[in-house]
Amino acid sequence: MSDRTPQQAEMFRNRLRKRARQLRKWARREGVTCYRLYDRDIPELPFAVDWYDGRLHVAEYSRPHDREPEEHEAWLDAMMAAAAATFDLPPEAVHQKRRARQRGSDQYDRQAETGRRHIVEEGGHKFLVNLDDYLDTGLFLDHRPARAMVGEAAGGKAVLNLFGYTGAFTVYAAAAGARRTVTVDLSNTYLDWAEDNLALNGLTDPRHALVRDDALPWMHHAIQRGERYDVIVLDPPTFSNSKKMSDVLDLRRDHPRLLADALALLADDGWLLFSTNARKFRLERRGLPPCRIEDITDRTVPPDFQKRPHRAWRLERA
Repeated sequence: MSDRTPQQAEMFRNRLRKRARQLRKWARREGVTCYRLYDRDIPELPFAVDWYDGRLHVAEYSRPHDREPEEHEAWLDAMMAAAAATFDLPPEAVHQKRRARQRGSDQYDRQAETGRRHIVEEGGHKFLVNLDDYLDTGLFLDHRPARAMVGEAAGGKAVLNLFGYTGAFTVYAAAAGARRTVTVDLSNTYLDWAEDNLALNGLTDPRHALVRDDALPWMHHAIQRGERYDVIVLDPPTFSNSKKMSDVLDLRRDHPRLLADALALLADDGWLLFSTNARKFRLERRGLPPCRIEDITDRTVPPDFQKRPHRAWRLERA
């Protein structure tokens, strides 16, 4: 263990303590029990730390260092112990992951088989999260304001949630009284999870359809069927080469095609939320039908995120 480990552990504790003090009142006021505490605030401590209602989810970002593997494991143990001590948590309440550059569907691959899920709350809704088995937990915390936007607009409307994951946007829409919702995702695991999230909130209803399909061909067929939606959520992965897909998805290359198809499904007075966490992403307008595009990123990044985790746009048919 390096000589700087005790100093770094104390720096980590101090920063976590400070951030927790800053965010607690806000979280209680907003009815939020899960939020970001720390995001690589100190360069030599490359972690993202999220609070999940009495538990910590800690993701280590891979970066070069001069520690041998055994030394690094000891260093990590010291940092996790420091995080647990900050909040008087037992060691089992700290859930540790390692996050490297992801490719394809890697971020959705199972990392463990615990099956343990916990209930957290946000905006008056409940969600199931799994802090162990996947790199992501089942709830993207940075989309909290965007989910609220969808909920505010969904009353009496038809809502389409593409690449729907565990259905958090759908829960907001259904709870707000959406006339109907359609959630499209390729994964049975995540659609089952979305079904559980709906049930957890008392929203099980045939009006809220869960569809296992590749979003691109599904959109083509929906266009042919003449379907229209008042609110569409499009939050695709940056890259996917899942064997279940009919084609490889590269968002930087394919987003004009995705957006054009989604706009074709949009009602005349509807709007489309498009979001991505792709680095250095540039939205390409060429190939899109006439539409109004507004960058709403500043309105969709929550106050607990000090680094911009995504970009977001609102699109309407012209």
